[in-house]
Parts: sequence; structure tokens; C-alpha cells
Amino acid sequence: MTLRRILGVDPGSRQTGIGVIETDGQHTRHIFSTCLRLGDAAFPERLGKIFTEITAIIREYQPVEMAIENVFVSNNAASALKLGQARGAAICAGVVSGLPIAEYSPKEIKQATVGKGGADKAQVQHMVKFMLGLHGRLQADSADALAVALCHAHTSHLLRRIAGAG
Repeated sequence: MTLRRILGVDPGSRQTGIGVIETDGQHTRHIFSTCLRLGDAAFPERLGKIFTEITAIIREYQPVEMAIENVFVSNNAASALKLGQARGAAICAGVVSGLPIAEYSPKEIKQATVGKGGADKAQVQHMVKFMLGLHGRLQADSADALAVALCHAHTSHLLRRIAGAG
């Protein structure tokens, strides 16, 4: 089987989680993860930083696919709008770099990593560490980004197997 490198993104207007994994459909390993801390700069500057940092990570780690979490709709319209714009900056970095983009809901990501769509952040962190054989502390946003990448790895592998069976 061919190795695929997947970039997972957990977008945020203050912090954006990034995770890169490599998988052959059977075995998956951690390549890189970080949290982009965007600080208190003006909002357009934070969006620019998301775009430039993700573009640099794509250039360095050479993923062939990107997966990103869908917008979580909350009661706060202003927060949802900012989150959507952060997603847009991340997606643009992937598109400009020539990556196909897959989008997953928080429920789909939790289902793929923990086995239940209502899992909390601690459960996601625990399973991501377990699945990737990581030790020590894993920042929540980085764990979420790795969970997005793992969800895509599992989902796309299953879809490829189904397509091959038909």
C-alpha cells in the first residue's frame, strides 16, 4: 500500500491546531503537530498568519491531502463568523498548495477517533495519543487537529476499500 501524508486542521481565530500523520491504511504514525497561537493581533493579521503558517507547514511536510473540521454553529453569531473566516484562511492555504480538502463535523471526528460522537476533549486527546503511540502532554488543539487527520485517514481508507470491492 502507498503511504499518504495527511494534514489535519482544527481552525480557530485565536488558536489553530495543526497535525500531520502518515498512513498506509493499516499503520499510522505521527509526523508533526503544533498549535498556532495567533495572539491579540488585529483579526485580518491573524487570518494572514493562519494562511502563511499553514502554507509553510505544507511546504515543509509535503502532505498530499488536507482535512479540516467544519464550523461548529454556536449561539454567538460573531464567534461563528470568525471561526468560518479562520477556516477559510486555512482552506485557501491548502487549495493554493494544490491539496484536495475534506471536511468533517465534530461529531464525525469524535466518532472516528473515540467511537462516540459525544466524546469530550479529554477522551479525544487520550485516543489520539493511544492511536499514534504518543507519550507526554499533547495540547488540546493539536490533539483535535490530529483527530481530524485520523478521521480522514479512516474514512478515506474505508471509502477506497468499498470502491475497490464494487
